[in-house]
Amino acid sequence: MQRSWRTLLPLLALIVLVGYLYTHRDRPLFAPPLPTPPVASYVGPPQEPASLPAFLPPQAVHTLALIESGGPFPHHQDGQVFGNYEHLLPEKMRGYYHEYTVDTPGARNRGARRVITGGNPPIVYYYTDDHYRSFREFTVPR
Repeated sequence: MQRSWRTLLPLLALIVLVGYLYTHRDRPLFAPPLPTPPVASYVGPPQEPASLPAFLPPQAVHTLALIESGGPFPHHQDGQVFGNYEHLLPEKMRGYYHEYTVDTPGARNRGARRVITGGNPPIVYYYTDDHYRSFREFTVPR
């Protein structure tokens, strides 16, 4: 029985397809493209740690660097409007103050330490280590 190239062509195409699928068997055939991961870049502290007040814990340097770079922040509450319900900060319109967590080593939750910023971009900074019972104003040199 004699076969022509027209009858062998589908068989040849099938062999090529099976070979391709065999060599690429680790990847799904019809998978959506993977999202491009964000480019990580180091954002240093906004100033030397020595220029910050002594009452700020070392973890505040990291928080201030995140504030300066715009995040991403480790806690979903970070960057949210701070209501100043205690009325211990100067009275400003709602939305003027924002709060950010200063990590507490060993804490199982956010802890009590926060940096409160005023303005957009921030022009005034406050620190509390007792969950809004008292505040200390400080400056961040540019």
